[in-house]
Amino acid sequence: MRLSRSTFALAALLAGTSVAASTAFAAPAAAPVAAAPAAAPAAAPNPDMLIATVNGSKITLGDVQRAAGNLPPQARQIQPSVLIPLIVNQLVDQKAVQFAADKEGLSSKPDVKAAMDAAAANALQNAYLEEKVGPLVTDSSMHDFYQSHYANKKPEEEIHARHILVDSEAQAKDIIAQLNKGADFGKLAAQLSKDKGSAGANGGDLGWFKKADMLPAFSAAAFAMKPNTISQTPVHTQYGWHVIQVLATRTAPIPTFDQVHDQVRQELIRDKVRDIVQAAESQVKVVHYDAQGKVIPNAAPAAAPVKK
Repeated sequence: MRLSRSTFALAALLAGTSVAASTAFAAPAAAPVAAAPAAAPAAAPNPDMLIATVNGSKITLGDVQRAAGNLPPQARQIQPSVLIPLIVNQLVDQKAVQFAADKEGLSSKPDVKAAMDAAAANALQNAYLEEKVGPLVTDSSMHDFYQSHYANKKPEEEIHARHILVDSEAQAKDIIAQLNKGADFGKLAAQLSKDKGSAGANGGDLGWFKKADMLPAFSAAAFAMKPNTISQTPVHTQYGWHVIQVLATRTAPIPTFDQVHDQVRQELIRDKVRDIVQAAESQVKVVHYDAQGKVIPNAAPAAAPVKK
């Protein structure tokens, strides 16, 4: 068998238990003995510890740890005594296949070499960005970002509306006429609206939204309406003709830091990555070429996105 007592010892190391505990897992039960004095905490395992070799190429504890860290969350829930031997075997398989591919000269094929170079470049870029961005994303910087982008911004108006979307202006006008005579908006939306996401059980309900959340023509009409009113003129957008009913308006509540914690973190990372990329670009010479391979003189750099 490929799995040995050493792989169970490795599982114990990664699980934070002692090697003795893992060997007990693999060995027959011994006769009871008197309890031993408590052992001193074990030293952290050395990531350079050798786990296996394939044609002399090393597989270390660090390789196994990195492979385990790249697994999806559900896979990490598997018992280490089961998971780690599987990872070791997978790394051995990868090494074996790599040796077979090298033996056949696949690494010299242009398309394979290009893919390998791209993967290496991508790994280097990601490592650089992680090293530079990580120290900048702190609790303090996240709270500062929240204050400037959320807490201190002027509250926006929101409306709660529903709509019926149809193909023609004539049909939209007919729907408006029916609604003015007392027809049920939700029933007409379920029967006639092309927007199946909001029709049916939702009766055309779009929920609460800000002006920037919708197409300009739709927002211009909806935000000009008063609560409990129906648009008396069909609203045309690229999707068709809309009949809108505004149900209520409100000032959007400012979210708490906890409510937008993950969003703040992602936005802060995005901003820091952009700053670092722009700094890197400012230190290199970029030349652009046209379809004929000629240099494009004075090619303007791409404009940096404007921060909100």
